[in-house]
This record gives sequence, C-alpha cells and structure tokens, in this order.
Amino acid sequence: MTSDCRSWTSAASLLGPDPAAPVAVLGAPLAERSLTPGRCDLAPKAVRAALSRMSVYDLETGVDLSAMRVFDAGDLDLKLVDPAAAFAPIRDALAPLVERHALTILLGGNNAVTRPAVHALSPSLKRVGLLTLDAHFDLRDTDCGLTNGNPVQALLEDGLPGARIAQIGIAPFANTEKAHTKARAAGIHVATLRQCREAGLVATAQRVLATLASQCDVIHVDFDIDVIDRAQCPGAPGARPGGVAAHEFFDAARAIAAHPKVRSVDLTEFDPSLDVADITSLTAARWFAEILAGVSLRA
Repeated sequence: MTSDCRSWTSAASLLGPDPAAPVAVLGAPLAERSLTPGRCDLAPKAVRAALSRMSVYDLETGVDLSAMRVFDAGDLDLKLVDPAAAFAPIRDALAPLVERHALTILLGGNNAVTRPAVHALSPSLKRVGLLTLDAHFDLRDTDCGLTNGNPVQALLEDGLPGARIAQIGIAPFANTEKAHTKARAAGIHVATLRQCREAGLVATAQRVLATLASQCDVIHVDFDIDVIDRAQCPGAPGARPGGVAAHEFFDAARAIAAHPKVRSVDLTEFDPSLDVADITSLTAARWFAEILAGVSLRA
C-alpha cells in the first residue's frame, strides 16, 4: 500500500477523460441577468479546486469512491452571455451527456441553468420531472426576460406540468404571495422549510421523488445552495438565516442521487467572491462527493 505521506487520493482524481464513466460533469459558468449580481461564474472552477481537499472514503458508511470515474466535459464559454442566449449551448452540451451517462452533474452558474438542463432530458418535456431544493420558488414573471429568478416559471410556460414539479425548502419571508399562489395554481408539490424540518429533509425528498417517479421517466434535480442556512453558506447570496443544515443537505444529496430516475443534477447560486474561509466551496465539494456516493449505491 502506498504511503499516505507520498500520495493523497482525492475526489479531484476521479475526474478524467473517460467517456465511458458512469458520471459526467459539465461547468456552466453563467452569471448574466441575475437578480443577485455577483460572480457565480467562478463557481465551477472553485468546486473543482475544492475537490482536491475531499477524500474518496466515507468512514461513517464505508462508501469508497476510489473506483468511481467521472467524465469531465469541461466548462462552457458563457462569458457575457445572458440566460436566453445560454439556453441552446447548455441544452445541446448536456443532451449527449445525459444520454450516455447514468448521472450528469451541471455546475452553475446562476439558477437560470436549470431550464436548459431540464430540456436536455427530453426536447418535448414528455415524462420529465423537476425537483428543486431551494429557498425560492423561482416563479417570477418572464415579461422582463429570463433571470435566475424565473427558471421554474419559464419551464411552466414551456409546457412542463406543475404536477411534475416538486419544490422543497421554500423559505418564509423570501418569496411573494403571488409566487405562492402561482405554485398552488400550477399544482406544484411544495414543502416549506418548516415542513422539511419537521418531517426531515431526506424523508421529504424521498417522498416527493417517489411521487415524481410514478409520473416521470427521468428527473432533474436543482440543488440551489441558498437553501442552506446562511451562517453555514456565506458564499450563497440568496441564503437566509434558518435554512437547512449543511449535514441535511449532504444526506439529501446522497439519497436523491441514489434514485435511478435522477439523470441530472445541478448546483447553483454559489458565488465564490463572497465566500469566507472556503466554507461554501468545501460545502459544494462535499455535495459533489455525496452525489457520487449516491450513484455508487444504485443497483
């Protein structure tokens, strides 16, 4: 066995050029047209760098990721590109990845990347489901253009039925009554922060996943990092006090990624320029490792 003094097998070493890998990762550094202007475009690079500080072994469960392989598809060039113009490049880059790999990870970027990610699963949106872990509904009107505040609204307008959308972790005093009314009218499954706290985030995620899986062939999951409590996630400009605990976020990520109908996931709304002591970048890297752990648990 090689000495630990001479080598360190990190999660970063799992990324490589193997197109036959079960998992793929693509960076979508989209920052334009954000309601919370910042540098979310720096996130893919920051997450990759933080992976070098993650081990491949989970001593609590015995999961060993050393045999896992991740095809790294690189980052799209989205500098100064707005969400409308970014739609086709993101969708077209993701579509062959979700076709070839058991799971594809999309590293945003702002939350506008979620809409093209859902379309990449099926151009017609037939039998596609969406689960979001987010403090916000993202149901703002689209009359002023696409932003990180309206990808779910845009998907409804694209024809995705509300009954095939579930949103968990929605925070109080972070959304409007109009958005709440829209969600109810569309038939979206909603679980508030309090409901997630009382039932447990993992149990809530598994319940809504089971509902979506009964209606859908494939599911995309949006992990908006601002669902985490702001004190534990300073690099998430939209995070609020009282959000979910980081350890609940990690547990939910593993449970969700273990579901065979989950074909793609994204991580959004991480702004490295706001981070403190690498707290958020390490949180994102741990999330990445938990996603891989979930995939490793699939039959």
